[in-house]
Amino acid sequence: MAGGVFVAAQKGDFPAKLTGQVILCSIIAAFGGLMFGYDIGISGGVTSMDDFLEKFFPDVYVKKHEVRESNYCKYDSQKLQLFTSSLYLTAIVFSFVSSVVCKKYGRKLSMQIASVFFVAGAILGALAETVSMAIIGRVLLGAGIGMANQVVPLFISEISPPKFRGSLNIMFQLLITIGILIANLVNYKTSKVKKIGWRISLGGAIVPGLALLLGSLLILETPTSLIERNKKEEGLRNLKKIRGSDAVEIEYELLLQAAEEANKVTHPFSKLIKRKCRPQLVCGTIIHMFQQLSGINMIMFYAPVLFQTMGYKSDASLLSAVVTGSVNVVTTLVAVFSVDRVGRKFLLVEAAVQMFLCQITMGGIFLVHLHAQGSVSAPLAKLIVSLVCIFVGGFAWSWGPLCWLISSEIYPLEIRPAGLFLACSTNMLFTFVIAQGFLTMLCHMRSGAFFFFGAIIVIAGTFIFFFMPETKGVPIDEMEERLWKKHWYWRKYFDEDDDHVAKKAELEFTHKGVEGENL
Repeated sequence: MAGGVFVAAQKGDFPAKLTGQVILCSIIAAFGGLMFGYDIGISGGVTSMDDFLEKFFPDVYVKKHEVRESNYCKYDSQKLQLFTSSLYLTAIVFSFVSSVVCKKYGRKLSMQIASVFFVAGAILGALAETVSMAIIGRVLLGAGIGMANQVVPLFISEISPPKFRGSLNIMFQLLITIGILIANLVNYKTSKVKKIGWRISLGGAIVPGLALLLGSLLILETPTSLIERNKKEEGLRNLKKIRGSDAVEIEYELLLQAAEEANKVTHPFSKLIKRKCRPQLVCGTIIHMFQQLSGINMIMFYAPVLFQTMGYKSDASLLSAVVTGSVNVVTTLVAVFSVDRVGRKFLLVEAAVQMFLCQITMGGIFLVHLHAQGSVSAPLAKLIVSLVCIFVGGFAWSWGPLCWLISSEIYPLEIRPAGLFLACSTNMLFTFVIAQGFLTMLCHMRSGAFFFFGAIIVIAGTFIFFFMPETKGVPIDEMEERLWKKHWYWRKYFDEDDDHVAKKAELEFTHKGVEGENL
């Protein structure tokens, strides 16, 4: 970015009040999170329902009801895990599609396409008669989720005033947690409906998909996207609407200069891997890897299965998942009200300590008390549910929402869609790894799985403490000047960026040429 952009921004603050238009657009866009959350919650419950297992995975159904089958291995089936995880491989591909659509055609269209894919996948899943049909339905859901997860945090970050960007962006994660809770409640009710209960659960995904589709017709396109696509007058009009003021000259000038710089970049992925973009690239992607390797999806995907492993009956395990889902929603509100006050780093590091203690405690209980057959005592089972709730609470006010927030705010405009694609695809890749491998991991590693995730959390917390700059309150197009160039470690990547090195080499070559002529 040109240095003048940042000088102008720091000499005067542009209007930053929280308008009804911004709140409305943020809530509607965040329904993309509701789609994602509903799917996370619904898949774990459906895959523990007897009618579903008997129809599509009869071998798992038989193992589930065998008295002598190991507690840790009764759900170990690659095909069953593929049903859950196939969605996330597709999401990786379509998060790239979304990055292209976002840049060329805008953020709104990307959200609309995402919702159409999601609705189609929900319909196919509800009507499935074969495993192939069910998995194809999951693939379509994955296309919708991949596109939505890429565009929604970007959309919210671009329309939000800097002062409120954190709280507004966390609406995406809040809707994810609400989606998980709704899915758990739906599963709890439909588990009692014979033969078609699982169809109702899978078909329920139509509702959040339609909500995003219809809502996206009402929201405004982001001024950043319009200006980047040379629709400057419409961009200025939308900027005045979302700020609730005509005094937007400073912010508009910032957006014009940012768009000018962005339009000079014809290959954003090539720029993204250059030296001066490496700090954002590393931080924006590695936090998503840490998010998934914290063990959260092990708990949220398979909470009903996990609780059944501990000895809870089917209804009780689904009810326990409802309890953890409720905790997830309530504790996400902590992030909404605190992220723009205490900052991102504090919440991430504090939660890492909390989550680590929960993982190793649960691992210790499983190691000592849960053997291949039998179940843990009722008091210990309740303790594990409590530890799961504490773990989920820590995640919900930190790693859950803040990874999406940070990766949507740290990239300069010219590489923002590309950067978010890599962040989203990293998230989906490791979600796939956990979804595809956890039940096998639980079967072979048993309690060791919890110690493994605990160790990852220690590494994650250490990385945040030393290498992640605090982005609280910094305008989205000023991150490089205010943060990265001043960070104790990352500033060395800006000492001599690629353009400067090229110019220096050219000058040296010219100088040597002159010397040669003089000789």
